[in-house]
Amino acid sequence: MLRVGVAGLSHLGVVSSVVAAAKGCEVVAYDPQIDFANGLPIAEPGLAELFAAHRARLKPSTDPHALRACEIVVCAADVPTDQGGRSDLSAIHRLLETLISYAAPGACLAVLSQVPPGFTRAFERQVQHSHADRGLHLYYQVETLVIGQAVERALAPERIIVGCPTAQEPLAPAYAEFLSRFACPILPMRYESAELAKIAVNMFLASSVCTTNTLAEACEAIGADWSDIVPALRSDKRIGAHAYLAAGLGLSGGNLERDLVTFQQLSQSRGTDHGVVDAWIANSRHHKAWVARILEAEVLSKIDRPIIGIWGLAYKPGTSSTKNAPSLALVQALRGATVRAYDPQARLDPEAARWPHVRQVSLALDACQDADALAIMTPWPEFASVDLARVRELMGGDVLIDPYGLLSGARCAAEGFRSIRRGGVPVQPLMAKVA
Repeated sequence: MLRVGVAGLSHLGVVSSVVAAAKGCEVVAYDPQIDFANGLPIAEPGLAELFAAHRARLKPSTDPHALRACEIVVCAADVPTDQGGRSDLSAIHRLLETLISYAAPGACLAVLSQVPPGFTRAFERQVQHSHADRGLHLYYQVETLVIGQAVERALAPERIIVGCPTAQEPLAPAYAEFLSRFACPILPMRYESAELAKIAVNMFLASSVCTTNTLAEACEAIGADWSDIVPALRSDKRIGAHAYLAAGLGLSGGNLERDLVTFQQLSQSRGTDHGVVDAWIANSRHHKAWVARILEAEVLSKIDRPIIGIWGLAYKPGTSSTKNAPSLALVQALRGATVRAYDPQARLDPEAARWPHVRQVSLALDACQDADALAIMTPWPEFASVDLARVRELMGGDVLIDPYGLLSGARCAAEGFRSIRRGGVPVQPLMAKVA
């Protein structure tokens, strides 16, 4: 039976461990600080069931000696970023040094963590210089983690991109066997090409996000409706049925902005053009401030010390992460108001906790009490089935900002709300609130 080690039990590492076990491998899940023998440290749709079905082949360990038995060791630790999107690679360097020391001679070492172009080549030279006698095979594998869809994407990837010393060099037999279990195209290429391929995917996604939000804003300005236009784009073969065309609040999460910043740094150091990337980052900041601009026009400019309710702090549904979340940009912009915020999973980060004007509540309806406006900053499914009549009774104002169009405009109007969404014409209330 193929033995695989997964080192660094980040969100990516935990999912990778469980999926490798589901593919029939004996798995050592190594992390010096995390042992999930008695339960998973993360939540992800389908993960608990997959873990329960295959946990007999999964051995969590905090001892790096356990990796000695593995033919393949995958480095899946998280790469943290600062507020500017710049990666801190120090922890990855330390973990890889550990893996080199404890991996069996001739083992395959695959870097699944997201690293900048040039990282794997430089590390390979270090391995060849200091550990040539170990006969290790080093690869960079592009991760495809999407929180909320991590299990399905890991079990059935569209393709697997593998960075190799040269594009022509065949994969080591153990690694080739492991990848073949995913029954998808394998795209081997040079280290640098694979590292840039990951960034390229996110750059094309960022261009779709920014273009969509720019056009949605134009719709608001001229009285068009973005939802009318989307079918025309999806039916164009040059754009396609799976294009990202959901209007929203800029780029959020850790990966997109990190890759844009990485490309900026790469471009600056090599003298290539990065103007379009600069524009995407500026575009994202502009659209993250959309809710704040609406609130300024509809509430803040008209009411002293308003109360604002916020539904959703996470950067997207299905996660507790607030990394680059539009909600935090809004909270910062509302320092002159009283803010009540609710999220089913996310909690305000330590920096946000210092803001005295914000109180996080435990129920969605609690955020509505006496609110002059309510803003849905994360489209959690539970918000779509809320009792709008009860929300309207609790609120003092009638402004409901729904950027993602989670709620029916007709339903909002029937309950007396002024409903405003991205890319659409504001919906006026059909009735006034009865005193």
